Amino acid sequence: QVQLVESGGGSVQAGGSLRLSCAASGYGYRKYDCMGWFRQAPGKEREGVASIHTIGLDIETFYTDSVKGRFTISRGDAENTVYLQMNSLKPEDSAMYYCAEARGLCPTNFSPADFAYWGQGIQVTVSS
Repeated sequence: QVQLVESGGGSVQAGGSLRLSCAASGYGYRKYDCMGWFRQAPGKEREGVASIHTIGLDIETFYTDSVKGRFTISRGDAENTVYLQMNSLKPEDSAMYYCAEARGLCPTNFSPADFAYWGQGIQVTVSS
């Protein structure tokens, strides 16, 4: 069973930055599997934000259009930690953010159903 724990959320003014961290542990975690970040705002569906997987020595990342150029997903040196650096934050980025793991390569459509393990989520609030 894989456990995922998010940290680093909070409140920030528009234009500010936050860095979210996700620490993975437990039996079954594989460092080359897909790790992703999702978010869900009240009354809205959960949406994929960014994902990352490793193929050999290559790392591939994927972003939803609304965060391209502002958010960066990366793995830590220990490779059991994934970060989401969020810059130029906007009020519409406010949501509960979730870390998730999918077996193998990242799905191309950010489908939550393809992710087997989830963290409990962490709140990000951006004020105007």
